[in-house]
Amino acid sequence: MTPAGHRIVAAAEELFYNRGITAVGVDLIAERSGVTKRTLYNQFGSKDHLVAAYLTGRDQRWRSLVRAAVDAADTPAEAVTAPFEALRTWSQTNTRGCAFINALAELPDPSHPAYRIAENQKLWLLDLFEELAARAGCSSPATLATQLLVLHEGALATQPLSLDSLPASTDLARALVQAGTSPRG
Repeated sequence: MTPAGHRIVAAAEELFYNRGITAVGVDLIAERSGVTKRTLYNQFGSKDHLVAAYLTGRDQRWRSLVRAAVDAADTPAEAVTAPFEALRTWSQTNTRGCAFINALAELPDPSHPAYRIAENQKLWLLDLFEELAARAGCSSPATLATQLLVLHEGALATQPLSLDSLPASTDLARALVQAGTSPRG
């Protein structure tokens, strides 16, 4: 991507995340990034592809943060809940909730390129929870993964509210993992 392309994506990210995808037009993005609309369209082809580029960048940063949290976990059981720890860090600078949930709400058409990116981000997290739960020896890793995803997404969805559900969600996630790794008998 050219330097102008990077500026366009940076401006689009700030505007889309803070104001909403449908509320922001390409004129404002071009103005904020210091390029012409022609340059914007030459770089991305359409607003839809720019939205996809914005979400792709966020997805890459999020996955990198989650992987670092997983790698830093002391035990396989702690690794299962590492995405909750990553969310704590992420939420310090991303206070309007989940950009992917927001995009799915604004772009309900499954054929939209950004919809697929948002959907894949959620499926990736579900698969990661299942993989980590299996490594930790949890019984029913697929069921646990779904439970953890729902808790994680719930914490994200309530983030913009004055209540802080992340600590309780994290504690519940740890309890579910502990229950899943405890010997039955």
